[in-house]
Amino acid sequence: MDEAIKGGRAAEGEITIRVANGLDSFSKAEWDSLNGASPSSQDCPYNPFISYDFLKTLEESGCATRQTGWAAQHLRLDAPDGRLIGVVPCYLKSHSQGEYVFDHGWANAFEQAGGKYYPKLQISVPFTPATGPRLLVHRDFARSDLRLALAAGIRALTDQLGVSSAHVTFASKPDVEALEASGFLLRNDQQFHFFNDGYGNYDDFLSTLASRKRKALKKERRAALEDGIAIDWLTGRDLTERVWDDFFAFYMDTGGRP
Repeated sequence: MDEAIKGGRAAEGEITIRVANGLDSFSKAEWDSLNGASPSSQDCPYNPFISYDFLKTLEESGCATRQTGWAAQHLRLDAPDGRLIGVVPCYLKSHSQGEYVFDHGWANAFEQAGGKYYPKLQISVPFTPATGPRLLVHRDFARSDLRLALAAGIRALTDQLGVSSAHVTFASKPDVEALEASGFLLRNDQQFHFFNDGYGNYDDFLSTLASRKRKALKKERRAALEDGIAIDWLTGRDLTERVWDDFFAFYMDTGGRP
């Protein structure tokens, strides 16, 4: 745990923001007391991707580490009594991989202008393009004040490290509002989502498509069946070690193709 980088005041009194170099600097219980981080969250839906267990697994498995270009610089916001009341999952990045927001054009322009784009601060869930809380706050405190304090902490850490920029991606609406109020610039992008509009089966879905698309999808499925391919839906305990090993092999094969 580094020294405090930023002090401030919230409605509850003096607060302190520190930098943590990994999830080991937090207990599961205190992390899960933050809104959205556990199934018991109030006024904020549970988001498993910002849970202690998920982020800790990314670190312990070697997926999100300094060696892979994800050096943890998590911000920890403490109340006067030392209780954890806010967190920002933050990483010092040496590249832009695994973010699903493509800023390579920015990086190239910055470098061509004589700057050094990397390292940069990245506030996100590694490898997960899913919108959710990024400024995690305690349910028992004035959350708008805490979000503003965390946003100020991000700016202070950016200045302290002397990095080019700080990026908060796939943030929730309350986080975006706090960040904009703190001087961050908003960039909107788009995603494509599938919603089940009451389809009882696959044919119901196909009936909503144009004839050309309908025929193409039926042809693809027919070809798969003719090749003897069976599709099984696995979940929970059905996902054995063997299944995960096979999945990883397929993943590496796909990513390794020219």
